[in-house]
Amino acid sequence: RQGLGEPSVYHAVVVIFLEFFAWGLLTTPMLTVLHQTFPQHTFLMNGLIHGVKGLLSFLSAPLIGALSDVWGRKSFLLLTVFFTCAPIPLMKISPWWYFAVISMSGVFAVTFSVIFAYVADITQEHERSTAYGLVSATFAASLVTSPTIGAYLSQAYGDTLVVVLASGVALLDIGFILLAVPESLPEEMRPASWGAPISWEQADPFASLRKVGQDSTVLLICITVFLSYLPEAGQYSSFFLYLRQVIGFSSETVAAFIGVVGILSILAQTVVLGVLMRSIGNKNTILLGLGFQILQLAWYGFGSQPWMMWAAGAVAAMSSITFPAISAMVSRNADPDQQGVVQGMITGIRGLCNGLGPALYGFVFYLFHVELNEMAEVETLGKGSRPNMANPSDESSIIPGPPFLFGACSVLLSLLVALFIPEHNLALRAGSHKKHSNGAQAHAHSPQAGGGEGKEPLLEDSSV
Repeated sequence: RQGLGEPSVYHAVVVIFLEFFAWGLLTTPMLTVLHQTFPQHTFLMNGLIHGVKGLLSFLSAPLIGALSDVWGRKSFLLLTVFFTCAPIPLMKISPWWYFAVISMSGVFAVTFSVIFAYVADITQEHERSTAYGLVSATFAASLVTSPTIGAYLSQAYGDTLVVVLASGVALLDIGFILLAVPESLPEEMRPASWGAPISWEQADPFASLRKVGQDSTVLLICITVFLSYLPEAGQYSSFFLYLRQVIGFSSETVAAFIGVVGILSILAQTVVLGVLMRSIGNKNTILLGLGFQILQLAWYGFGSQPWMMWAAGAVAAMSSITFPAISAMVSRNADPDQQGVVQGMITGIRGLCNGLGPALYGFVFYLFHVELNEMAEVETLGKGSRPNMANPSDESSIIPGPPFLFGACSVLLSLLVALFIPEHNLALRAGSHKKHSNGAQAHAHSPQAGGGEGKEPLLEDSSV
């Protein structure tokens, strides 16, 4: 085999850590460049950029996954990491090209799909959840540490050094894949030539979504996921920019906020989640998580002081238990040969939200005129005032974050739907396709040798 040693989960962990560490370093410089490039409609353009990227990822993930099933994982790991990280050096070369390439990079920004397939190739079924958890924890750890480091270096040495360092980390990741990562897909699983046919059913991103209505319980779960993850996806794309420009957080404070909330989220998903599942049950844990999410979004929406953001951040960490609890409910109650199909529907819904959520948030910010005219204002304002609240009659003085209130209403609807999900003896009959023990991807289908439709559940992916 090419690479160092036998393929292992640790190869996947290093690839994920380096990719997202590189992007995490750019948290502070990206907020500055975004506003300098789009001073009039910062939040709108931010939402459109992330929205296009998310939708392209949703559309392309099944095709890339299907191709990796027959051509091997290593080449597609290299492809996805290269194109996902390609925009990084453009930040200082040409901001316009930087944001354009970010949008288009969504076609290949599906590293997680290939990584989970890589892990599935080399693990037994009973080991898979633990392996996925390790990959997901590594992803969280990279985003907890890198923004703080990037903010410090940006303050001390300037944004250029941070961009150069991030580009170096991305190149290191590409080099690691080329030299150290062995191919995980066995030779006998791949065709003799690169001309193997890929069916439209394998490449169709809407294939799993069309099965949602076949079972009432599946439909309720998917509606719950859609209504609760749509605002989360939008919030993730714009919240750090919101803290920086509207609430008046410094770059260092934003980085510290990310770190603290990230650590609390990891604790919530490991320690607290287990205690709640044992004490109050699966369904009640989901409802509690949705309740925390409503409180968090409402607090973000009405909060105008930094301490309110910190308090809401602690609540946000508790709300992160929702998706692991939903995945656990499906895993425990679905038939063994149906888990992959149902989990595929859930991850498909989440992929769709990754495109729609940012665009929705950007549009709502635009409607309510939550913008800045000059970036310099952020630096000169005192902690007690916000640039978009200069006019007391402006609606932003009453509702600083309108999209977050829209999100709270969406999650409230999600909670009402979740009340009707049966907790015990679910009969999840999402289809008649058998899963293959070798295939697993976030959006994509499993190896062709096991049937075109089977998918392995990605429980831990739902916790990211």
